[in-house]
Formats: sequence, C-alpha cells, structure tokens
Amino acid sequence: MKILLLCAAGMSTSLVVSKMEKALAEDEKDWIIEARPAERFDDIYKDYDVILLGPQIRFKKKDFEKIAGESGIPVETINIRDYGLANGENILNLARELYNNR
Repeated sequence: MKILLLCAAGMSTSLVVSKMEKALAEDEKDWIIEARPAERFDDIYKDYDVILLGPQIRFKKKDFEKIAGESGIPVETINIRDYGLANGENILNLARELYNNR
C-alpha cells in the first residue's frame, strides 16, 4: 500500500511518517508512506492508495475528496490528538481501515 500524508508544508508530518513506519507489521514492511505539501496534491494523488490530511489542512478535505474520489482513493483527516502525539499505530490503523473499506 502507498499512503500519502499531506500537510501545509510537508515537513510537520515527517515524525508521523517515521512513527507509522515503525508500527508496520512484518508483512507490511514494503508499504510506502510519504509526506508531501498539500499544494502538490493535484500532481501526485493518483500515485497513492490512501490520502491522510494533517489537521492543519482539514479545511481542504472536501476538495481533495471530490478529486481523489473519482479515482477511488479515500481521503481522511488525521485525528488531531493522534497527529500531535505522533501516534503512528493509530494513524496506520486509520489508513488500513480506509484501504480495506474503499
């Protein structure tokens, strides 16, 4: 699975990505988790299976859902508490759930 985390500048999610990678199960080690700035969305969204938004850009969710939804790619905002605590396991569980329910 390829997971895209979007935030305002692409930098604040790097710790979250690291924590998510550490939470991957052994059979998930080949998954790709990347953080990018939201302004790159249009150019890259089709390369991913799941898109997660940092809480600071949650206001863009409807726009991103409309575009990504046409390709069957789920978009969700990361829980502010999980994001702030960099709870990689909870955020990874969100991505798994979105992927399995698409």
